[in-house]
Amino acid sequence: MSRPARASFTHPLGVTLVDGGVNVAVYSSVAQSVEFCCFDGTGKETQYPLSLVDNDIWHTFVPGIAAGQEYGFRVSGPYSPASGIRCNPAKLLLDPYARAVTGNLVWKPSWRGAVITGGSDTPDGTDSAPDAPRSVLVDTNFDWGTDSQLRHVPTDSVVYELHVKGFTYLHPAVPDADKGTYAGLAHPEVVAYLRSLGVTAVELLPVHQSLTDGDLAAKGLSNYWGYETLAFFALNSAYSAARRGGGAPGSEIEEFKAMVKALHAAGIEVILDVVFNHTAEGNEQGPTLGFRGIDNATYYDLVPGQLQSYDNLSGCGNTVNTGSPAVRRLIMDCLRYWVQEMHVDGFRFDLGTVLGRDRPGTTADADPGWDESAAFFDLVLQDPTLVGIKLIAEPWDEAGNEQGQFPSRWGEWNGQYRDVVRDYWRAQVSSPRWVAARLAGSPDMYALGAPRFGLRRQPGASINFITCHDGFTLVDLVSYDAKRNTANDAGNTDGTNDNRSWNCGGSPADDGPSSNEAINSLRRRQQRNFLATMLISRGVPMLLAGDERNRTQQGNNNAYCQDNAISWVDWSESPTADNLTALVRTLTALRAQTPTLRARRFPTTPARPDEPVGETGIEWFNPDGSPASEASWSNTQGHAFAALFPDTAPAPSVLAMLNAYYEPLPFIPPPLRTWVLVLDTNQEDGHPATTEPLPQRAAITVAARSLIIATG
Repeated sequence: MSRPARASFTHPLGVTLVDGGVNVAVYSSVAQSVEFCCFDGTGKETQYPLSLVDNDIWHTFVPGIAAGQEYGFRVSGPYSPASGIRCNPAKLLLDPYARAVTGNLVWKPSWRGAVITGGSDTPDGTDSAPDAPRSVLVDTNFDWGTDSQLRHVPTDSVVYELHVKGFTYLHPAVPDADKGTYAGLAHPEVVAYLRSLGVTAVELLPVHQSLTDGDLAAKGLSNYWGYETLAFFALNSAYSAARRGGGAPGSEIEEFKAMVKALHAAGIEVILDVVFNHTAEGNEQGPTLGFRGIDNATYYDLVPGQLQSYDNLSGCGNTVNTGSPAVRRLIMDCLRYWVQEMHVDGFRFDLGTVLGRDRPGTTADADPGWDESAAFFDLVLQDPTLVGIKLIAEPWDEAGNEQGQFPSRWGEWNGQYRDVVRDYWRAQVSSPRWVAARLAGSPDMYALGAPRFGLRRQPGASINFITCHDGFTLVDLVSYDAKRNTANDAGNTDGTNDNRSWNCGGSPADDGPSSNEAINSLRRRQQRNFLATMLISRGVPMLLAGDERNRTQQGNNNAYCQDNAISWVDWSESPTADNLTALVRTLTALRAQTPTLRARRFPTTPARPDEPVGETGIEWFNPDGSPASEASWSNTQGHAFAALFPDTAPAPSVLAMLNAYYEPLPFIPPPLRTWVLVLDTNQEDGHPATTEPLPQRAAITVAARSLIIATG
């Protein structure tokens, strides 16, 4: 084939429409040749060699290629697992920069890159092109108008974690064609519901194109959560009403943009859950669909001294090699794409600690330890496109928990908040000081700052949550002592056993739905306690979609493979759901109206790790009205205390009285104020028995295992 007449370029990477054709550029440090493979409507393949290579970027110009073209790559080079190289030209490979994907997304035998038997590891010679997913060249224009990122102050935010399909699939107002799609999430009644809850940001479970592995498919299950990412720049087409209706690949991009625009118009940010810690290719037994065949050792961490094997800090078979400059570039290009082209407001980084483990991966003594000065963090903080964009880490992985260690500007899912508050309301917390620290925004973790930077972080770094997609829903948290994951067909061995849950009964036999009204009443009260505690805590509250509607997963705490009613939000009406929804609205309104609950900064004097509630700007009291002392905080039976959040004129002070005892307790409120009760979790609707101003120093009885909030 003749050499193209037009010059080609190493940038941008991927396949880019230019005048008269496309510029093709792909990075591979191990390739001996690279073919750009185009397919017509009959599946006929035409190959174009990438005839130029500069700095390990293979590139060419191909004339006559237009939007809608399906394509992939074939990479020829060594197949040497012991050296970490797994080139296999029999496998059609996705473009790492593909904006759209089409074709099969469930395991096919032809995807297997290797035949591994005993000590033998040889390339599988089956041509995967007929079965492999393909990249699609797209050219989409969209009228954004005046839309831009909203940039809400973190502590003014209320985050709502949801699954695009599961949130609207059963919604009665959403047309059937739009249920479970980006269009469904943009439906006016859905957006109005989110606004009515006081939500300021939706955090979407992964929307990048993913696939279902063979084991799940064989069981009739699917990769519902979407954490098996296949293409970081491409949207999951299964969530697109346009693609579902026969629209061309790329139509999902316009639909997603319209969703973002509609949510922004309602004042709601869009945060994406992104999975840069591993990919769907898994370990050496997994499929060869892209990265593995392009440049295995560049894209993945390999076990030092055993380069045929994959390091597995993700627990999902492989780990993305963020120590590689080429990989860091890919991730940064991807983040910029979603911000500039798709207008998203932020990212939640799944197993975000992987991004801070710059492991060389080539020597026996290589250390995968945590490095808060990892190159990726520096790149993010220096990038002008990402200024003001929300960065949220899941601060743990298979190698350890690095909570509190992320750099400036990063927020973190606060697992300590979840665990401590769960323990408190089941009367299992070791000391009330830790509950107070969580209410105060966790200054013990964030007021001192990461070691390298020497900077104090602020309450906005703490993403407070009780429940999330991974674990029990709120109603299951108070209804089950143990997980019920049999539907996952793994012998109930999957999912954590550390749930810190309580079924509110006297024995494990009380797990699940109960006919005992005393148990059911306590369960409802505990749900209200959790919601109220979280929504008055300093930091950034995060709700799990459907918790306010009493959503159950029937005790399943790992519903990653359940694309059915176990996972979908139930929109049917019930008094319990109505009461919880109304309670959330009351609490988010109180939070929005009360700056003291949304404090942006810790006091000037940082708290010491051994004094987690020492300097918070909050006053702490025992039930008898005396100031909390060291003895109070050290009392392992001290399951009742009051927190006075000071006023920020003209907004009033807020007094929270928490009683996790099994008996009611009288609380003496602080003097010099007239208190008005605004919420009582002992009441089914959360409304206090009286809203009349109370006499000064009059005792307020807080029922067993309940919480009262007053303003004054």
